[in-house]
Amino acid sequence: MSNPSRREFLKSTVTTAFSAGLKVCVGAELFAAPAASSRVRAAPPPAPLPIKKGLIFDMLPAKRSYADRMKLARDVGFEVVQAPTTPDEHAAEEIKKAADDATIRIDSVMNMDHWKYPLSSSDAFVVEKSLAGMRTSLRHAKLWGSDAVLLVPAVVNPQTSYRDAWSRSQTQIRKLLPLAEELKIVIAIEEVWNKFLLSPLEMAKYIGEFQSPWIQAWFDVGNVMFYGYPQDWIRMLGQGIAKVHLKDFKRKKDGYEWVNLGDGDVDWEAVREAFRDIGYSGSAICELDGGDETYLRDVSRRVDRLVLGRT
Repeated sequence: MSNPSRREFLKSTVTTAFSAGLKVCVGAELFAAPAASSRVRAAPPPAPLPIKKGLIFDMLPAKRSYADRMKLARDVGFEVVQAPTTPDEHAAEEIKKAADDATIRIDSVMNMDHWKYPLSSSDAFVVEKSLAGMRTSLRHAKLWGSDAVLLVPAVVNPQTSYRDAWSRSQTQIRKLLPLAEELKIVIAIEEVWNKFLLSPLEMAKYIGEFQSPWIQAWFDVGNVMFYGYPQDWIRMLGQGIAKVHLKDFKRKKDGYEWVNLGDGDVDWEAVREAFRDIGYSGSAICELDGGDETYLRDVSRRVDRLVLGRT
């Protein structure tokens, strides 16, 4: 009886009955609860998000073989793996076989040379090393059946201004576009505390200037906590997000620390709803400390609960 119109209706009905000299019983029958069939039922909870659950290869126990590590990833509940690129072609073939035998997909490639050799460098030798590393990563993505390579595009430092980082890195990435298009592999740009692309507006603008479907965003939930709120980034980048990294971030009086999913300051409910709002259905790759089978099973369950919305 919280609805005002319902209250007024009942009041006017009782008043009219008394004024007509009728004997009205204002009792249980008049104010009885409606039949069960007419009650308003609570809305069912939203369906779990159709996101593929993954982890980076380095979270798996390093002492195990490639085959055992891939099998473990599948057994503890993960659907996909992000593998690091390697200059060793024999190792690349072993990684492929291990994933195939374990029936788990290598979903994406972690490019490695951008850390030591940034594309924004003014040194031509450094830039060429970076480009060579990305070409290897793109070819490994094709070999492994992946559809994206993670790239940290630039670093701002005392030697490289923000403007130079922007223009130099875009110039070099454009050199990679023909190979990415040929292989049908997305180059996914990530922000990693490199003093570059510090807001979702900047990242969207940077990626949009390529005007290419082969340049998209790799969004890291934890990384952007340093600058703002991941749910805001998700909605701003929208369909431009190719892949996602999952980690949690906890602020402290004397700094911060990386923690397990759900143990930090990320508002996972808000993140989950933001993914739902943009219709994200790609992969979400855990980038956390490694551990044993018990630990990895716990991480898998945390992704189910916090990100996918499974109970």
